[in-house]
Amino acid sequence: MKLINKVRKEIKRRNYSYSTEKHYCRWIKRFIRFHKLTHPNKLQEKDIVKFLNYLAVERNVAASTQNQALCAIVFLYKEVLKSPVGDLDNLKRAKKPKRLPTVLSKNEVSGVLKKMEGIPYLVCSILYGSGLRISEALRLRVKDVDFDFKQIVVRSGKGKKDRVTMLPEKLSQPLRNQVLKVKNLHQQDLAKGYGRTILPNALSKKYPNAASTLAWQFLFPSKYRRKDPDSGIYFRYHLSSKVIQRAFKKATQKANITKKASPHTLRHSFATHLLGSGYDIRTVQDLLGHKNLKTTSVYLHVLNRGGQGVKSPLDQ
Repeated sequence: MKLINKVRKEIKRRNYSYSTEKHYCRWIKRFIRFHKLTHPNKLQEKDIVKFLNYLAVERNVAASTQNQALCAIVFLYKEVLKSPVGDLDNLKRAKKPKRLPTVLSKNEVSGVLKKMEGIPYLVCSILYGSGLRISEALRLRVKDVDFDFKQIVVRSGKGKKDRVTMLPEKLSQPLRNQVLKVKNLHQQDLAKGYGRTILPNALSKKYPNAASTLAWQFLFPSKYRRKDPDSGIYFRYHLSSKVIQRAFKKATQKANITKKASPHTLRHSFATHLLGSGYDIRTVQDLLGHKNLKTTSVYLHVLNRGGQGVKSPLDQ
C-alpha cells in the first residue's frame, strides 16, 4: 500500500517511536477499511467524524483509544496528504473515566522487585527509582546515564521534551556493570562488521560516525540484530517492552500482589511515595516530566484516598 509506505516514511523522518508507527498505521488502515477502501483524499471531514463517532458510540472504546485514532488521522492528512483537517464539528468524544492510578506500597514494590532478576529487574528498578515510563527506560543510551552527577537524562520523552531525573545510588554499580556488558556486545558486533545503531532526527548526517560509538548504543539492547528496511543496515534495537511486562507479571504473581498492576504502576508508586515523604509537588512534577501540575496532583488524591490522616470513629 503506497499510502501506508508514505506514512511510515514521514513517521521515521520525524523520529517517532516504532510503537507510534505501528499504532498510526493500524488506525489509518482501519479508517480506510471503514470507508470501504475509499482513498482518504476523496473523504471529507464528516467522514472522519463518522469513523471517530463509530469508535466512541458503537465500539465503546476508551477516550485514549479514540484520541490515538484521531492523532493518526490528523497526522495522515496534515503531514502526508498536506490537507489539514478542520474543527471536526459534531465529534462525540469518548468519556474519560475518572480513575485514580493504582499504586503499590513500599513493601509491595520491594516484594515484587525481589522476585525479579537480570535486565527486567534493572529496568523495573529504574521505573520505580527514577520515575521513568517503560518506553523512556528502554530508549536510554549509554551516554544518558551520568554516574558523576548521579542523574539520568531522559531524551524526547512524552511531548518530545528532555528532562533530568535522579540516578538511585543503589543502581549505580548494577548500571556500570550493564554498560560493560553493552561495551563487550558492541565490540563483538563491530568485529563482525555491524555495531551501528539508529540515531535520532538528522544526527546520522551531522555526525556520520556517531552511530558506531559506544555512547549511542542502547543501554538495554535486544539479543538480536534486525534489518532497517530504509537503509538496509543491520542494527541492534533496544529490548522489547513485552519482555519487561511478562517478567513483571510473573513477579507480581509470585509476590501475591492482588492489585491490577503493570510496570507503569511503578512510576505511579514513585510519585506517590515521594509526595508521601514530603517532597514538593513541583519537584515531583519536574521529575515526572508533566507539563501540567494538575496531572501530578492526582497523586495527592491517591495519598488522601481512604481518608488517610483521618481517624475512624471505630478506632476512637
